[in-house]
Amino acid sequence: MATITNQEKIKEVLTRGVEKIFPSYEALEKVLMSGQRIRLYCGFDPSAPALHIGNAIQLNKLRQFQELGHEVIFLIGDFTGMIGDPTDKKATRKKLTRVEVRANAKNYKKQAAAYLNFKGENPAKVMYNSKWSDKITFKDLIEITSNFTVQQMIQRDMFQVRMKEEKPIHFHEFLYPIAQGYDSVAMDVDLEIGGNDQMFNMLCGRDLLRAMKNKEKYVLTTKLLADPGGVKMGKTEGNAIFMSETPENVYGQVMSWPDGVIGAAFELAAKTSFEEVKKIQGQLKDGSVNPRDLKMKLALEITKTIHGEGKAKKAEKHFIKTVQKKELPDEIETWNMEHGTWNIIDLLVKTNLTASKGEARRLIEQGGIKINGEAVKDVNLSLELKNNTIIQRGKRQFVKIIIQ
Repeated sequence: MATITNQEKIKEVLTRGVEKIFPSYEALEKVLMSGQRIRLYCGFDPSAPALHIGNAIQLNKLRQFQELGHEVIFLIGDFTGMIGDPTDKKATRKKLTRVEVRANAKNYKKQAAAYLNFKGENPAKVMYNSKWSDKITFKDLIEITSNFTVQQMIQRDMFQVRMKEEKPIHFHEFLYPIAQGYDSVAMDVDLEIGGNDQMFNMLCGRDLLRAMKNKEKYVLTTKLLADPGGVKMGKTEGNAIFMSETPENVYGQVMSWPDGVIGAAFELAAKTSFEEVKKIQGQLKDGSVNPRDLKMKLALEITKTIHGEGKAKKAEKHFIKTVQKKELPDEIETWNMEHGTWNIIDLLVKTNLTASKGEARRLIEQGGIKINGEAVKDVNLSLELKNNTIIQRGKRQFVKIIIQ
């Protein structure tokens, strides 16, 4: 398949949302301009049952290379996911079983399809790193690890912090970047893409590919989506937007982001043209447009990418009606209940508005639960159920009680 060698398009792919390129921008640009079709990948460990908007940054970058005609691999880390990436972790991650990671990854391809094309003339490939990592013998492992030193691994910031705090560092955590690095060798890739927090792991793969196959591997790190305080939007931080969320929740959660995230989110996670992104970033800088309007545009774009245009527009109408105008939505989930008296916490769990009693208690204490428009303040409230009672969680979730 012929690749696109238009210099302006290549420049956009190598600069939009990009933090660093190894060994250099010029070296990778030269390869792309030559017309050589490269093989590139990004790995996604199934540590949660859904991809999230943070993952969309890498998916978006893979899509851009796919549109240039290059071979894209969507790698599911069903082996590395069992180890758990120690990057930026102040304590050892809980190890997962193969059954758990495979269950988590069940819908990854479907979710990734919001950005990548898995059909057509240049389809992205799905691969699992257990295919090769399961076959590595102890002899193989010794040979592979002989390319690294303990000093290389222990110099990582999070390990230094743990040592100062006298927290344990388990040996399998040292092996994680080597396991990830071996993916590059097994797939014989030319380029790896990942967030800038993955730079160490990706450079290990670069070193390993050079040592084992005498081959150059390029590394492209993307910027992270972070709030103005530098806190990234992700699973660990508890502010991730999962692609499994309903359209209304995706839209509403984007609208809850601080204004300082808008410009970066358009650049990193949206399919909006780069020319339009620069225009939006200029409007944010000079204040010529209300940030709320741009955030609504962003929320619509991200929701449309994940769920389609029709559901995205419906979610926008839902947000305007329930949040901006503080009206009840046109469609409310109903629960058929028998007449009786319920403790508010039990009722929230019963109607799936909360996943646990602890979560229900926290929401009530934070003022996040309303009954017929009135905030619930007492975690011990006993509520006599009546027909058409409206229970509200936050600004976007509603349940109507129907007495049987």
